[in-house]
This record gives sequence, structure tokens and C-alpha cells, in this order.
Amino acid sequence: MAKSCWEHAFLLMAGLNNQDATWPLLCQGVAQQRLSRRHPKALLDILLNTPYFLENLLLKDKMSIKMKLSPTTESAGSEPASPTKSEGKEMEVTPELGSPTLHEENIGLFERGLKTMLSIRKSKQNLKKEKEQEGTGTLRKKRLSFLSSKSYEEKKTTVPNDLEEVVDTIETEPIEGKPLSVMEINELIQNQKLLEAFASIKYMEDETIAERDADKYKDNPQEFVRKTKDVDLLYNSIKSMIQSIVVGTLEHPTVEEATLASLVTLIAREEAAHPNAGSAPGLDLLGSPRRWREEWREAINESARKRVLRVPMASKEEESSWLDLHLCFLQKHLSEDLLKIKLSVKKCYPEEYQVCDIYVEAFHKAIASHLQDLSQQVLEFNELYSLLDWVANTYRSELFLGHPDLKPEVKTENLSLLLTPADWDRLKNDYITSVKGKIKSYFGNILRLEVTEKWEKEVHPEVEDNLYHSSLSFDIQTIIGEHMKISGAISKSLRAKTLELCLAELHEFIPRFGEEFMEWNAARDSPVFVPYFAAYINSFHHLVSGLETVFKVNTEELQKILVSLTRNFRNMFLNKLRTKTQPLLKKILTKDWILATEKPDSLAAAVSQFSKHLQHTRQPLGQELLRHVHKYMVREYIVQVIKPRRKMNRETRQHVSERMNQEAKILNNVLVDQGSDSDWLLPAIHHIADIVGEKKKDRIKEYVKELSQDYPDIRKEHILAILMLRGMGYTRRAAIFRQSFHRAPECPNGRGENTLFDEIDVSAVISCF
Repeated sequence: MAKSCWEHAFLLMAGLNNQDATWPLLCQGVAQQRLSRRHPKALLDILLNTPYFLENLLLKDKMSIKMKLSPTTESAGSEPASPTKSEGKEMEVTPELGSPTLHEENIGLFERGLKTMLSIRKSKQNLKKEKEQEGTGTLRKKRLSFLSSKSYEEKKTTVPNDLEEVVDTIETEPIEGKPLSVMEINELIQNQKLLEAFASIKYMEDETIAERDADKYKDNPQEFVRKTKDVDLLYNSIKSMIQSIVVGTLEHPTVEEATLASLVTLIAREEAAHPNAGSAPGLDLLGSPRRWREEWREAINESARKRVLRVPMASKEEESSWLDLHLCFLQKHLSEDLLKIKLSVKKCYPEEYQVCDIYVEAFHKAIASHLQDLSQQVLEFNELYSLLDWVANTYRSELFLGHPDLKPEVKTENLSLLLTPADWDRLKNDYITSVKGKIKSYFGNILRLEVTEKWEKEVHPEVEDNLYHSSLSFDIQTIIGEHMKISGAISKSLRAKTLELCLAELHEFIPRFGEEFMEWNAARDSPVFVPYFAAYINSFHHLVSGLETVFKVNTEELQKILVSLTRNFRNMFLNKLRTKTQPLLKKILTKDWILATEKPDSLAAAVSQFSKHLQHTRQPLGQELLRHVHKYMVREYIVQVIKPRRKMNRETRQHVSERMNQEAKILNNVLVDQGSDSDWLLPAIHHIADIVGEKKKDRIKEYVKELSQDYPDIRKEHILAILMLRGMGYTRRAAIFRQSFHRAPECPNGRGENTLFDEIDVSAVISCF
């Protein structure tokens, strides 16, 4: 009958303390196991393990009960029948905290516990009603827009209305030290009853010090060493538990605010118990400060380090953007941690702890160490940029530590550099080296696309604003601009170095591009050579202008390179023109030419196939090239005319003169129509044609005089060769030369602004005379 009543009692207590249906069954099982041993201590164990009796409510009852359970109260007459007796022999059971007590004392203890638990149930019901009337919870906080703060708010601890009363109780109510065993104290520590454990360790420490001072261990020093070690081990166990609590603060989804409040009280009581912080500890460490506040700081540092290292990071093989993703995760997870610290952890500590500052500094050190490790790896261009950009533009910005939801608790003003100057400079140098490889690769791709997509496919360039267009200048400026933009976002010095590097690579690329273009042209006779020749001249001119106006670059060196490249292009253009026109020029004064089997415009038509593209070239380059073409054609025409030939009769000379005038006029008109302003070249062939066809000697002298006046650079050998074409002998030619040739006084060397004959070498002709 007694057993059934006890089981009912335990079920009743369990129901009062927990609404979960499984809890009474668990309590019933425990009760039956304990009661089967017929030990009066069972009821006390169950009560002491009940949550509401554990901390404060039955503290005094526990003290009084333990006093009553001392061996002096043992009474055989009042002991109830024990179910442990079997076959007339009593089985002795060793109690856990003392000897068996009276049955009446058990009943009294049960009644007091029952009344206390009923009172707790009533207060809980009243509290529940008050909460329902109040409506929503009291903790509504702002959220980080860039975090999954919603999930954090859902997991965040809701502070009970009576939490402050519990904390005040923990902080103000003194706990009396009890003479417990090492195992019992360690069990308190493992159950995070740190205040009780500290009180008992301090009791043990004071007792050991007193006994040491009384020379109690004089004859048994080993016992003193053992007790001293016990005290030190227990203190270290508490230190480990402090570290565990601090580290677990951010790892657990909710914040155990009562536990943190108890931790603060524990540190304060230890500092009060060991005030001689300035004195050196003795060899036995008894009475020396344990510096748990420093251990608390170190635990925060360790917690931050673990949190940083726990951020996901894929390998290069798994994800090409591994570092960029890792930094994004780092930003997200640590921002959530800092928000949790601001909203839930900070209020658990006194102001003097400066919790937010300590955590921010700890995370800062952990991130700095982590980034230093990352920077030691072999990083590619994108990875170097991600790291430099994150440090320079993300870490302290509103995207992370400077976010409004973290202010004003999270301060960045006093934080040290995230990377040391040496590491920062090393990363920038690595970045510049990587940029150099990137720029060289980009320029190489431009050249490859020009060859494969335009030259080999013979795709004509587009015409924009009557100019041949190439994307070369735009592509180059885009590449330079993008790299200057991203490097300038990191630092001004990096931007300047990037621009300098890009220009150096450009100075190497343009000559290489020109050589490739000329080699390609030499290998084939492509109709797109001249259009692309004009397009590239236009593009390079646009490139110089863009670098000067947009990037404020001194292009003096680049212009020298482009002048040389343009000259090479022009020479190649004229060589191709010579190749196309030489067969037609060589026909001049031949029998077929004299008989007019060749059309008079055939030469002009051949020249026009080249010169017509120059009108789509940016001025003044296009006009300069047309001047070269115009002068080249007139010069080469005269060279063909003054070559030694057989004498012609009067009729033939007359026909030759007419044909020369006709062809000269057609050629001049075509080139002038295409943009040439070299009309000063037109009289040269006309003067020679007039000399060849003239019958009268005096008229020939007039034509020679006009020729020498229009072209001051003409020399004696040129006039003698022309008169020889007329069919005159040496004596007559010499006489006419003496009578009609007058060199201009302002041109003593026969050279003026416009030179034509000076570029004609007739030494071979003269040697034949």
C-alpha cells in the first residue's frame, strides 16, 4: 500500500512540473527502481533532480535534510520495515549522502515539496495568462537585409518576464560552501551548477590553507599535495566549462541567458575571492587569482576562430569561384553572429565587459589570420581581385561590419589593418603580375580574331561616317578601362600601376600586330588588304585620341610607334600599287601603246582600285596617302618616258604627244576626284608631251624653260633625256639646255617644297648617251 502511494506522489509531482505525457512515465520508472531498494534517500534524490527544486527553491531544505541525515539521528526503533531484508537477514545499503532517516521525515519532506510545487504551478499559470494578455513578445529587432535574419529571429531566445528576477537572485543570493567530495563537485560542474561548485571549491581551498598554516600536513605532505591538486583540477574544470559555455553561445540556436548571467556572477565572485591579482602566486597556487575573465576573453577568441574556420569553402576543382563564394559565406555567417551578439548576448553581460567590442575584435583577429593563410596560396587573377576587393571595399562597408543594423554596437574605427602592409603589398604585386598576363592574353585574342574572323574570311570592314571602321581601338580601350576601374576601386596606386602596365603591353602589341598583318599580306594578294590598311590607320588614330582624352595619358611614345607602323603600312601599300601598275607602265611608248591598242584609261583604272579606298581614311592621313599615290604615278610615268628608245618620226612623235596628254589628264582627274590636292603634278607630263610633239626649235626652248620653272628640282640629265626622246642629237640638246635652262635662285640645290624630278635617277640613262 505504501508503495502505491509513493508512486502516486511521484506521478503527481511529475505532472505538476511537465505537461509532456512521457515525463510522468519516466519519473515513475525512476521511482520504482529507487523504491525497490527500500531506501528513504530515494525521495530526496527525485526531489533534488526536479528542475524547480534544483537551483534555488529547496536550497535551504536540502541543507536541513542533509543535517538530519547524519548518522547521529539513526534510530533502530523508529526504522520502518525494510523490503531489503530477505530470509531473516538484513542487507546493508550504503547511502549516498548519509544514513537512512525516519519515515516521518520523508513524509514531511514530501508534503513540503508538494506544497512548493503547487505554488510553482499556480505562479506559472498566472504568468501564462499575463503573457497571453500582453500579446506578442517583447523582443522585436531590426533585421539585416543581406542576411537570413528571419531564420535567426525565429531561433532567437525569447526572454521570460521573470528572467531579471532569476538573474538578480543568482547575483545577490550568496551560496554557502559545502564540504563535498571531488566527484560531487565535478558533477556540479558538469551540470553547469558553477556557483555551487565554486563555493564548495573555495570552501575546500580555504580549509586546505587553514590546515597548511596550522602545520597539519607537516607529517603528511603527500596529503597536502593531493588536496592542492584537487583544488587546482577543480578550478581548471570550471575554467574548461567557462570556455565551453562561451564557445557554445554562438553555436547553439538559442542563447542561455540565465547561464551567461550565472557565468558573470561566477567571475565576479572569483575575483572577489582572490583579490591579490598583483601578487605572484605561490608554488601550490592556493589562494592565487584564477583570472577567469581573461579565460573568458580567450574563449571568445577561440569561439571566433572556430566560427571563421567553419565557414564553407569549396576547392578549386569543385568550384572555379571558390574564393568569391567563400568570402560571401564568411560575410553572411559572421554578420548573423554579430547580430545575435548585439540582440541577445550583449544584454547578458554588464556594461564593463564591453561584449560587442570584445567579440568584434576577436572576429577581426580570426578573419585576419584566416585571410593571411588564404593569401599564402597560389592565387589566380580572379581570386586575387576577390580577396583585395573584399578587404578594401566590403569588410568595413555597409555590406558587412558597417551595416546600419549592427550600429552602434559594432565599431570599426579602432580596428587594426586586416592584412599587414607586407601582405597587402605582396598581394598587389601578385595582382599586377597576373594583370600583365591577362592583358597580354587579351591582346593576343584580339589579333587571333582579326586573323581568323576577318583576314582569312576576307570580310570587308564596315564604313561608319564615310570611314572604314575597326573595333581594334574600342576593344583595347575597353580592356584598359575595365582593368583600371576594378584596380582603382582597390587603391589609386594600383590603378596607376595597372595603367602603366597596360601601356607597356600596348607598346609591344602594336608592332607585333603590324608585323602579323604585313606577313599575312605578303603571303597572299587579298582584296581586303587596302580596306583593312585604311581601317587600322583610322583605329590607331582613334586609340591615341581616346588615351589622351579619357585616360589622360602621355602618348608621345605611342605616337612614335604608330608613325613607324603607318610608314611601314604605306610602303607596303605602294609596293602593292607598284606591282599592279608596273605592267601597264612598261607598255608606255611600245608599239601596242603607240597604236592605241591599250585604252587610255587602263592605267588610271588600275590605280583607282587602290586609291579609292583612301577616301575612307581619316584625314589628314587619307589625303597624305593620296598625294603619295599621285606623285608616285607621275614620277613612274616620267621614268618610263625618258628611257632611251629608237628615234621616232614626226608622225609618231605627234601621236605619242597626244596619247601622253590624254593619259595624264585622265590620271590626274581620277586622283583629284578621290581627294588628291596635288594638282601641281599635272603640268609635268604635259610639258614633256609638248616637247616631244613640237616641230619648232624656238617653241621647244619655251617648253623647256616652263618645265624648269614649274619644277625647280629638275636637273640637266633630266632635260637631256627628254630632248633625246624628241630625237635631237647631243649638240642640239646641249645648246637648247644652255639657252633655256634657268635654275631658281631660291633653290640653289634644285629642291623646293614640291619635288618630283629630284626623286628620278637617270644615271643609267645618261651612261647610255
